[in-house]
Amino acid sequence: MDRIVPRAQAPHAPVALVYGAGLAPGGVPSPVLAQRLDAALALYHGGKVEALLLSGDNSDRFHVETHAMAQYVRDRGVPDSAIQQDTAGLSTYDSSVRARSIFGVRRALLVTQRFHLTRALYIANSVGIDAWGVAADESSPRTRRYALRETLSRVLALGMVWADAPPRYPSGQVPTPSR
Repeated sequence: MDRIVPRAQAPHAPVALVYGAGLAPGGVPSPVLAQRLDAALALYHGGKVEALLLSGDNSDRFHVETHAMAQYVRDRGVPDSAIQQDTAGLSTYDSSVRARSIFGVRRALLVTQRFHLTRALYIANSVGIDAWGVAADESSPRTRRYALRETLSRVLALGMVWADAPPRYPSGQVPTPSR
């Protein structure tokens, strides 16, 4: 069964898991991240999810990704009560494992770009999340760079899932800013 669905056909889930994608100069979401957040906002405002789990890298005090993500969705009408932040989501694998083990996510809509969804779904479903994917974009990038990066990332994800590797921060602890 294909678990990648258009927003309008997405099943209801308690939460949308939004994977980080970096910040632009000025500490605002990068264009790729803004696209993910906009898709999550459409799911939230459309009644498909009740909450947003924003997962990203906060290991550097100059790069506080989940805070920027939270501000972005807050500015667009999502109340604090519907926002959760995973400040130690350093990778797709870490974000997915922590969503299940720390945040108790059992069912979720995963929000990311189409090229990333197959890997994100494989990981999330492998760690015990009943996950469906919603593409933040309408088409896949056609560059060699994305294709190579995603191929290598999928191989790494297979190994991590098979090894049942713990996330870098397996408990509620978060990274300490390095600067």
